[in-house]
Amino acid sequence: MRLAFCTDLDKSVVVFNCEKRGWTQVGPVDDWNVYWAGTQTCRSLFSVDSGYRMNDNQIINHFPNHYEISRKDLLVKNIKRYRRDLEKEGNNLAERGDSKYLHLDFIPVTFVLPADYNMFVEEYRKAPQSTWIMKPCGRSQGSGIFLINKLSKLKRWSRESKSPFQQQLTKESYVISKYIDNPLLIGGKKFDLRLYVLVTSFRPLKAYQFKLGFCRFCTVKYDSSVTKLDNIYVHLTNVSVQKHGGEYNSMHGGKLSVENLRIHLESTRGKQVTDTLFNQISWLIIHSLKAIAPVIATDRHCFECYGYDIIIDNNLKPWLIEVNASPSLTSTTANDRILKHKLIDNIFNVVIPPSGVPDVRWNKIPSPESLGDFELLIDEDVINNSELENMNNGKTSSKWK
Repeated sequence: MRLAFCTDLDKSVVVFNCEKRGWTQVGPVDDWNVYWAGTQTCRSLFSVDSGYRMNDNQIINHFPNHYEISRKDLLVKNIKRYRRDLEKEGNNLAERGDSKYLHLDFIPVTFVLPADYNMFVEEYRKAPQSTWIMKPCGRSQGSGIFLINKLSKLKRWSRESKSPFQQQLTKESYVISKYIDNPLLIGGKKFDLRLYVLVTSFRPLKAYQFKLGFCRFCTVKYDSSVTKLDNIYVHLTNVSVQKHGGEYNSMHGGKLSVENLRIHLESTRGKQVTDTLFNQISWLIIHSLKAIAPVIATDRHCFECYGYDIIIDNNLKPWLIEVNASPSLTSTTANDRILKHKLIDNIFNVVIPPSGVPDVRWNKIPSPESLGDFELLIDEDVINNSELENMNNGKTSSKWK
């Protein structure tokens, strides 16, 4: 059977991968097997009004309500709810020490404005002059982000934006997070990690991490002084922001592979702490997905590749900054192009069953050979089966519980 694919992204990386497999490109109104869609298309396709029903041989690259993790306010809300639920259950994962979560402290202290304004002020007053970062909930690519270290600046911004926080109605909500002001620096510059995570099912949770992530650097050396708070080239690592910075092109596109980061950390900090850091990164990805699993409209036609943005602080602690439902597939360098071609190729190898034809009845367990550069993060089917086996053998164990 010759597969038909459809995409509304004008990205050669997707089209090239599909054509290389001998698939035929068709339009959205034609019969398609694989649809690489924008988030908006996906939303309208799944909307009640569309009346569209997918058949067993169709798959699409987003879950209907993917925004539960990619919208900054919803990500925070879901992680906070997840912690509370585990606390109610008396789960050890929700243990606290000095009022902090010991195991689930992987997002900076964050509030949603205007709703949490009073709670934010209370927190701010515990450490006046601390730096906070404001981000609009529904925007991307560094748009509308700014830093504050004075309450008066926030109040002035509120007045100027004509949406006082005391009023509950405002056009746009923001998240305000404690700024990670002790980031790990390389060459004096701040960076973040972009990692790719493929989810093929939320209930049971099945997720894979792509080994070939990269670091994105700022173009200007890091400086935490008050005078530099407004300089986005010092603080924001987004490629869309940094490509306008002067040194960006001379830094190989401002990127460094995760593999090279690991080598650098092993040689400067030691292997043991480096291994711990990367285990903590896997931990935070798994638990961020577990946090949204109960609210995701899981659908067997769907898979999703998320772009995780993680900052590492100087104590080698990773912090989840945000998750993108449509990570950029644009290439800025030859290495970038190779990585993204491989990413798409590996995704198709994982989500398409051995028969070569999408089939929602498939158990979604790919062969080890088809994983390519993906490695299994979690498969709750496997955990549940091994727990059942252990119970039968009188043992109890689970790696991720």
